[in-house]
Amino acid sequence: MIEPRLPKYQWGQRVKALVDLRNDGSYPGAPAEALLIGVGGIGEIVNVGRHAEANLPIYLVEFGQRFVIGCLEDEISPI
Repeated sequence: MIEPRLPKYQWGQRVKALVDLRNDGSYPGAPAEALLIGVGGIGEIVNVGRHAEANLPIYLVEFGQRFVIGCLEDEISPI
């Protein structure tokens, strides 16, 4: 069993995207692999969950009124 890792970031924290965030199929109105948020996009963590199999923190980040995207720790950074 993989031991759970505690989240580095918290709900309500402002973050920026460190990578281009693309549609992985979770946004049916956007083409596959479409750019949702570019590097440097600013958002706010609205929830912190956990990937069931990998036991890693997943952050739901709201980027303005456009998207709420699930991000891993290496995809975002606090501002």
